[in-house]
Amino acid sequence: MKRQPGFSATDVERGAQRLAWVATGCLIDEARLSPKPGLVDARGNGAHQDLSLALMERSAHSLTPTFYALALHSWQRTVDIALRQQVGKLGREGEASMMAATGGVNTHRGAIWALGLLVSAAAMLGEEVSAEQLTDCAAQLAQLPDTAEPKSFSKGLRASQRYQVPGAREEAQQGFPHIVQLALPQLRHSRGNGADEASAQLDALMAIMTSLSDTCVLSRAGLTGLQAMQQGAQQVLAAGGCATLAGRRALTRLDNHMLLLNASPGGAADLLAATLFIDRITVN
Repeated sequence: MKRQPGFSATDVERGAQRLAWVATGCLIDEARLSPKPGLVDARGNGAHQDLSLALMERSAHSLTPTFYALALHSWQRTVDIALRQQVGKLGREGEASMMAATGGVNTHRGAIWALGLLVSAAAMLGEEVSAEQLTDCAAQLAQLPDTAEPKSFSKGLRASQRYQVPGAREEAQQGFPHIVQLALPQLRHSRGNGADEASAQLDALMAIMTSLSDTCVLSRAGLTGLQAMQQGAQQVLAAGGCATLAGRRALTRLDNHMLLLNASPGGAADLLAATLFIDRITVN
């Protein structure tokens, strides 16, 4: 990697390490956050038979080298095809490492895409950037083609095409609107209103779930499950959010409904981890 003006090799390595550690920490914090409807958390496996909190944490740690490599290769680079191809290659290598660590279970494929782009964008831009600047840079990167990308179809992509709704790719290419317009404002609003950090993060998750076409839910429970997720999340926030008794009761109802439908909003969880990352590295 060519060293950029104004930064020593040590500066670049330390900066890349910091971004990798923050990204990994956000994945772990998202996994531990409880209670999350239908999702793996500190209470149990949610609607999943093949996932556990320990597996999610092992998966997150396996991705630290990938985030580090993404930051290192993106440091002070400009958006171009060459970087997009490199980001895609490193992302696929990270997915292989994840699969090796989890015994073939897909724990964080969507998070590799979202956080990988954001880590790269953060390395490209440096410090003292806003959430909008960061997500705009990530969107520019996501909009470029990756000619080496495999042509196989994931469950999420199949659900996106079947139901004609945007998926993770479109979310990134549009600049992560569910984060910038919903989750991040809700996170900071809830904090400002005195909510504890866990409740504020749960409120941010609810904000995402109110309108996201979560392809994980669609794959498992179809449009019925998606509508239940969106309406249930709206009810949590309308009741005052997760820091209130009424909001917690609404959250419990939503959790029970998701479990009954065997639905897990994994796409929303990926975006929550990305929200935490943006919150921690950008200026308000």
